Amino acid sequence: MNWEQLLSLKRHGDTGKRLRKEQNETRLGFEVDYDRIIFSSAFRSLQDKTQVFPMPIAVGSQKNFVHTRLTHSLEVSVVGRSLGRIAGQQILSKYPFLSEVHGHHFNDFGAIVAAAALAHDIGNPPFGHSGEKAIGNYFKQGKGKFYEDVLTSEEYQDLIDFEGNANGFKLLTESREGVPGGLRLSYATLGAFIKYPKASLPKKPSRSIVDKKFGFFQSEKSFFNELVEEIGLLPNPNHPETGFLRHPLTYLVEAADDICYTIIDFEDGINLGLIPEEYALEYLINLVKDNINTKKYNAMTTSSDRLSYLRALAISTLIGDAVDVFVKNEAKILNGAFDVSLLDKGKYRAQVEDIIKLSVEKIYQSTEVVDKELAGYRIISDLLDMYTTALINVKEREDTNYDRLLIKSLPKNYQNTDKSIYKILLDTSCFVASLSDSAAVHIHDKLTGRKI
Repeated sequence: MNWEQLLSLKRHGDTGKRLRKEQNETRLGFEVDYDRIIFSSAFRSLQDKTQVFPMPIAVGSQKNFVHTRLTHSLEVSVVGRSLGRIAGQQILSKYPFLSEVHGHHFNDFGAIVAAAALAHDIGNPPFGHSGEKAIGNYFKQGKGKFYEDVLTSEEYQDLIDFEGNANGFKLLTESREGVPGGLRLSYATLGAFIKYPKASLPKKPSRSIVDKKFGFFQSEKSFFNELVEEIGLLPNPNHPETGFLRHPLTYLVEAADDICYTIIDFEDGINLGLIPEEYALEYLINLVKDNINTKKYNAMTTSSDRLSYLRALAISTLIGDAVDVFVKNEAKILNGAFDVSLLDKGKYRAQVEDIIKLSVEKIYQSTEVVDKELAGYRIISDLLDMYTTALINVKEREDTNYDRLLIKSLPKNYQNTDKSIYKILLDTSCFVASLSDSAAVHIHDKLTGRKI
C-alpha cells in the first residue's frame, strides 16, 4: 500500500481526481467529512443510545452522569485526532514527497482519523453491546431462522452475525432517492473507518485482527470493492477472494476507541460506585506511574479532581504509546505483516488488561447492565418479528389489514416490498438498529398495546 492512494480525497460519483494541493485550507475535504457526520441524523441518535450503562442511573438521591454512544464517540474522535496528528508528523518526515509534491499536512491525518473515529459507532443498535447479538439471535435461533432456506449463505450470515461496523458502512455510503452515495465521505475517511475489510464469510478465517468481525453487508459489496481498489488496500493473504488488509489509519481509529472505552468506562464505574475509588485509583496510578507528578497529585483535595487528573494522564500516556507502536511498525502495517491492535503491542498492555478485567467483573456484568441487555433482547426480537412478518406478508400477497397498518408506521424508505427478501430483512434490521433506546421502548410499548 502507498500513502498517496490511501489519502484519497475522492468521493462517490467523482469523475476526476481531487488534488490535495488544490484544496481550500479553510474547508479541507477531510474536515468536511467530520462536519457531515456530526450533522447527520444517524449520529445525533447516538445521544440516546447506551454505551455501557442505561441512562440515567440513580445513585442514592442523585442522577450520576454516564457516557452515551454520542459522548463516547466525541471523545474517541478527540483522541483520534491527536493520534493522527502525531503520527502524521512522523509519516511526513519519512515521506517528504507527500507534503512537497502533494501538499499534505500532518493535520490531514488527524482530520481523517477524527472523522472515522467520530463515526465508529454510528451503526450500533440500541441497548449497548448486546444489541447486535439480539438481532443476530432473532435470525439464528428465533423466528427469523425460517428465512434461512431462501437466502444465500453469505446473506444469512450477514443477519445471524449482524454487525454494527457493517451497518455503519451502509449508513455512511448507501444511496437513497435524491441522495446518491449517502454522506459522500472521502475515500480516505471511509477506508480508515472500516475496521474489518471483509465479508461475513468466511467467519474468522485467521487470528488476525482484521478477521475478527466483518465490515460490509452483501448489499454494499459492489461499492466496497470500488472503494478498496481506489485506495489500494491489499488482498488478505488468508482469503484474498473475500477480504483485504486494513487501511493503516484504521489502527489509530481502533486505538482511540480502545483507549477511551478502557479508561472512560472504568471512570464511569468508579463514579457510579461499582468500583471502590481507592482500589480503582491504584489501577490508574499503576498505568501512569512513569509520568505522574506526585506533588501535583497529592495537592488535590477532592477525589473527582484526582480521578480527572489520572484519567487525562492515562489517555495521554496511551496515546504516546500507541503512536510509538504505529511508527515503529509502519512498514509492516503497509505490507500487511502487522496483525494485532496497537495497544496489544504497547508497553502498557498488562496494565490495560488489568483494568479491562476489573471492568468486566464490576461493570459489564453489573445488575444494571444485565437488566438493560435482557430488556433489549425482548424489545428487539419483538420489533423484528412484527415488522418482518408484515413486510414479507405484503410481498407474498398474504397480508392482513394489520400488516398494512403496521407497515404504515415505518418510515417511507423502509416500506418498500418490491425488493428481495434479503433486502427486506436486512433493511428492517437496520431500521431497528437505527432506533435510540427510548424510541425502541416507545415503539414496542405502542405496538404491544402497553401505551396508546
